[in-house]
Amino acid sequence: MLSTLPLIPLITDPFEAKALRRAKQRLLLVSIFCGVLFICIAVSLVNLSFSSATKNRQYLLGAPKAYQPERADVLDRNGMLLATNLVTHSLFANPQDLIEPIVAAEKLAQTFPDLSFADLKAKLLSDKEFVWIKRGLTPQQYLAVNRLGLPGLDFKREEKRVYPKGAFAAHILGYTDVDDKGIAGIERTFNKKLSHQKEEVLLSIDERVQHILTHALTKAMTDFNAVAAGGLVLDIKTGELLAMASLPDFDPNIPQQASKEELFNRMTLGVYEMGSTVKILTFAMGLENGTATLQSSYDATQQLKVGRFKIDDYKAKRRWLSFPEVFLYSSNIGSVKIALDVGVTKHREFLQKLGLLSPAPLELPEMGAPLIPTPWNEVNTMTIAFGHGFSVNAIQLCASIGAVLNGGQFIPATLIKDGNKHKSPTPVISPETSEIIRRLMRMNVIAGTGTKAEVAGYYVGGKTGTSEKNSAKGYNKKSLLSSFIAAYPMYDPRYLVFVMVDEPKGNAKSFGYATGGWVAAPAVREIIAKMSPLLGIMPAAVDDPALNESLAVPIEFIGDTIADH
Repeated sequence: MLSTLPLIPLITDPFEAKALRRAKQRLLLVSIFCGVLFICIAVSLVNLSFSSATKNRQYLLGAPKAYQPERADVLDRNGMLLATNLVTHSLFANPQDLIEPIVAAEKLAQTFPDLSFADLKAKLLSDKEFVWIKRGLTPQQYLAVNRLGLPGLDFKREEKRVYPKGAFAAHILGYTDVDDKGIAGIERTFNKKLSHQKEEVLLSIDERVQHILTHALTKAMTDFNAVAAGGLVLDIKTGELLAMASLPDFDPNIPQQASKEELFNRMTLGVYEMGSTVKILTFAMGLENGTATLQSSYDATQQLKVGRFKIDDYKAKRRWLSFPEVFLYSSNIGSVKIALDVGVTKHREFLQKLGLLSPAPLELPEMGAPLIPTPWNEVNTMTIAFGHGFSVNAIQLCASIGAVLNGGQFIPATLIKDGNKHKSPTPVISPETSEIIRRLMRMNVIAGTGTKAEVAGYYVGGKTGTSEKNSAKGYNKKSLLSSFIAAYPMYDPRYLVFVMVDEPKGNAKSFGYATGGWVAAPAVREIIAKMSPLLGIMPAAVDDPALNESLAVPIEFIGDTIADH
């Protein structure tokens, strides 16, 4: 059976046929338009996809971000963030747009307890069209003001300098003002580089060592009920400071709340009579000028009289002392005689070469100038020989002693990583003199006043310093500046550690003593013991014959053979 096919009517009317052709043409045009539109959309999606992928790739590869802060970061030597900028909002008002200015002042005073209602009322009732209410709002404060719904208030998008670690390295970093301009510390010194050039500043400071130093200083202050303390760690081969701290310190996020004592940098701005630590330089000077040798000896049987003043030794031996004994017993009398043999002119010239007679070229604006006697005569040479009669800051002292210990090359201290890379060191003493000083300092830690700074295997060498603070009424025997300066390992010294404690009080552990050997030396020991493993410095064998021989002092003692502690 054949199937029946549907019949398609034939269009014979010419008008109908023409209409059908037009309909087909229109349908074809619509189809072409839709096809082109689809292709365009597809191409756009593909382009967008590739563009997004490229942008993501560029971002991952470190391409510049869309947002660039107005002030660059400050980092430690290992790239750890110490100072940065965060986006914030600042609140301002147009008093002319306020409906109820007194009500607005009341609500703002409740929102910001640190703002005075009277001040806010005066601002909002003024005839000005712009007044600042508060800069640098926190996110919570920003939301709180929005909730008030007060017309006439508005926000300005700004940036705020923040120090994520609080008081950490505050005296190094410094701080900025409300307009993000550096006004203290590194922030001020490198203000142009950070703000205009937008270049990061990479410090020489090691965050880990800085924490260790600060902790040790805090403990020393607490244990000995001191009014202040300070210290530093210096790489004597590069001049780079790995740490520097002054206590009490402050939070650079809120510098306006800090006292003058907290803002004062005792390591750079403070200049002090450094006491017996300066004797290291006196001994180096005598050796370098050829007026003293390891075989020299000095009459310390009697006090020295200078006008109405007397120079005497602490626990005086009242006998002749050999050159090493003068160092071991920290004899003022012997040190004076070493300096007098050199002479006034050469003494001054020697200290000048070591950078002690002019301000240190460190990258901080808070820099104290040394106090130097004018004129400089024989009496001044006598007192300066044992660390009195002139005042310097800790940076100057440590840089000069670093030069004496590193083979005789003076390298200025720097707070910038590779800060001395393109500078040539200045020769100041011979390597032979440097070696003898290293031996004497090692001897002092083994058998002298520095025994409490010893760290097994690190061959520490050091010198105590205990000076009476000067006042309007003269020197105060109960107001001490106790310090200890050390370097290690003494067979090839790399790091110098300095600790200074201001007005310590003796305690039961120190048997009532508040001198450098009891107060500052233990802090130095703690710092060396904790920082060395972090810096990859491993201890050597304590009983290594070659090392011990290289640091021995090849002389026989005159009289007593060991210091009495």
